[in-house]
Amino acid sequence: MTRLFRCGRFELKLDRPLVMAIINVTPDSFSGDGLARTPGLARERALTAIADGADILDIGGESTRPGAEMVSEDEEIRRILPLIEMLHPLGVPISVDTLKPKVMRAALSSGADLINDINGFRAKGAIDAVADTNCGLCVMHMQGEPRTMQQNPRYGDVVEEISEFLCERLAVLERARIAKARIVIDPGFGFGKTLEHNITLFRALDRYGGLAPVLAGVSRKSMLGAITGEPVDRRVAASVVAAVAAAARGAAILRVHDVSETVTGLKTWAALGLEFPALDGDKQSDRG
Repeated sequence: MTRLFRCGRFELKLDRPLVMAIINVTPDSFSGDGLARTPGLARERALTAIADGADILDIGGESTRPGAEMVSEDEEIRRILPLIEMLHPLGVPISVDTLKPKVMRAALSSGADLINDINGFRAKGAIDAVADTNCGLCVMHMQGEPRTMQQNPRYGDVVEEISEFLCERLAVLERARIAKARIVIDPGFGFGKTLEHNITLFRALDRYGGLAPVLAGVSRKSMLGAITGEPVDRRVAASVVAAVAAAARGAAILRVHDVSETVTGLKTWAALGLEFPALDGDKQSDRG
């Protein structure tokens, strides 16, 4: 039986890797693609992403790059709400990348289908903001917070510690009576991890599929810059390879800047007869 992800207005089949397009409405995105104060341009980018094969649109109103400063709740809401309202009629799931409960509530009231929380719904009021809705949840691991997370990240066993964190958060959400079918998890590449941590985590990515469907976001990140020596605007090829490799390790959702190239990479992999791991719930549960 195909695994389903219940996500607001949608039930998404996880019988193939889904592509989540990043739509930033910030002035300081690390990738340089922020569209602050220009919701019309952001809408055009979203339409292009849909035409290129995006399955989900992920709107971000606050940069979470290393060293980023937080913006106010009201400013974040001012940035994202016009775009949510523009995109809602397009019939594609809308995700909002936020860790603030007030922003979560405003986004959901405006039609968002998924809350993508880099803080794993740990903020006071975050679980209450989503519990009595039908939205999807992406629970991410982050050591520290964006302003300081890359200063000196430390782990004894990065794979095991992140697994323990995700299990703990899933248990908290279960106690809040949030259906497991509404949840995906993200190990948080680049969020309080060194290059060595990220590579170790990537190689063990298939360990997490038994907990919940996995979202992987490595697009254009500094780990790829460290591997290739390329600046952020020349990391498309590395990003596509990393996305396909993540899918080959069982990632159900790929969060990317470069939708067309990623979709092409996935199609090529499949056409060559190279399989993605089964995303069936029964098979995933055997992974441990």
